[in-house]
Amino acid sequence: MMTDSVKPLIGIVMCQNMTGPHPAQTLHNKYPDAVVAAGGVPLPLPHQLLDAPELLAQSMALLDGLLLPGSPSNIEPWHYGEAGSEAHSDPARDRLAFAAITWATSRQMPLFGICRGLQELVVANGGALHRQLHQVKGFQDHREDPARPLSQQYAAAHLVTPEPGGLLSQLPDCHAPFTVNSLHAQGVRTPGPQLRIEARAADGVIEAVSLRHHPFALAVQWHPEWQSEQNPVSRQLFAAFIQAASDYHRSRP
Repeated sequence: MMTDSVKPLIGIVMCQNMTGPHPAQTLHNKYPDAVVAAGGVPLPLPHQLLDAPELLAQSMALLDGLLLPGSPSNIEPWHYGEAGSEAHSDPARDRLAFAAITWATSRQMPLFGICRGLQELVVANGGALHRQLHQVKGFQDHREDPARPLSQQYAAAHLVTPEPGGLLSQLPDCHAPFTVNSLHAQGVRTPGPQLRIEARAADGVIEAVSLRHHPFALAVQWHPEWQSEQNPVSRQLFAAFIQAASDYHRSRP
C-alpha cells in the first residue's frame, strides 16, 4: 500500500443494466473495495461521459489510473470483425471503455483490466476473441457454475503460467505458476499487435496481456478483485497498479 498523503484517483468504468423498469449503471462493490484496500480512491465512470467530448477529457484528466472491471456482458462482435450479435451486450460500455483506453494509453496512464477488461484492451488494440471457448477444440470449459455459491464460483480453478520477462513475472508472487479462479465464456483468439502475452493457462488460453512500451497497462482474464486481500497474487496485482498510479500522479507538472 502506498504511503503518500495523496492517494491516487482510480476511474472505474461502469456497466449498463436494468433495475426493475429503470435503466441503471452498476459496479460490483468488490472492485472499489479492492482499490481502497490497495491504497487508491475509486471513482465510477458513467456512460454520460460520452454525451460530449469534453466530459470524458475533463474526467480522465483528473485520474491517476483506469480500472476496466469484469461484467456479465460481452463486447459486440463487430468491434473485432465478426458478424452476428451477443445475447448479453452493453454497447455503451463498449464505447466508454474504448474511449477511456485510448485516452489512458496515449498519455501513459496506468491501466488494469479484469476479465471483460482484458478483452476490451485486446479488441482496442486490434485483437480478436473466441466467443465460446468451451466450443473450441482443445480448450477446457472456463465458465463458472452459477448454481453454486459465490465462494465456490470464485474458488481456484486452474493454474496460470507467467511468461518469462514480462510485467507480470516481475511481481514477487507472480513469477512462478499460480492458481486462479475462472469465470469467463470468451477468451483471446489473437492479441492486438501492440500487446505482449503475459501468461497462459495449461490449455493454452491467454490469461494475461500487457501493452508494450507502456509503464503499466496490464490485464488479466481471472478475477483478482474477489477477496483481494486474502490472495498474495491479487494483493500484488492491485499493489503494483496503485503504485504505478501513485508514480503517475507524482510525475504530473
